[in-house]
Amino acid sequence: MPLPELPQHVEWMEGALAEARLALETDDVPVGALVVDGSGTVIGVGRNAREARQDPTAHAEVEAIRQAAETTGDWHLTTATLIVTLEPCVMCAGAILSARIPRVVFGAWDDKAGAAGSVYDVLRDRRLNHRVEVYAGVRAEACARLLTDFFRGES
Repeated sequence: MPLPELPQHVEWMEGALAEARLALETDDVPVGALVVDGSGTVIGVGRNAREARQDPTAHAEVEAIRQAAETTGDWHLTTATLIVTLEPCVMCAGAILSARIPRVVFGAWDDKAGAAGSVYDVLRDRRLNHRVEVYAGVRAEACARLLTDFFRGES
């Protein structure tokens, strides 16, 4: 069961949506992400760049996590929150767990490949050594609309 959103989640999601819109410039699926530290300062940003770089791992979450680790000089992001416009996939959930990120806030559910409660629930799997607080559905309509418009060719 997702946790209820907090007021700062909406503000952070606006930043993630702005990143998602930038992905449209390279014909990438419009997904954007931010990583904020324990004080709420943005330490990493990312957007899908698979088409731009021809890199299957260039998902928004991975890009934001890489930047956050570079910014802090530490791959242990134990006080961070990841904000992303689409429910993370299995690959991104693995990156989140590996970075020890304790909180994820996402917008739209991904009923085909989601790994935070829809298809899988990797982030809260009790068999793993790290579990994540999940806040789902923040600005869900705006996040989903951006994706729907893209796949309909309307963006």
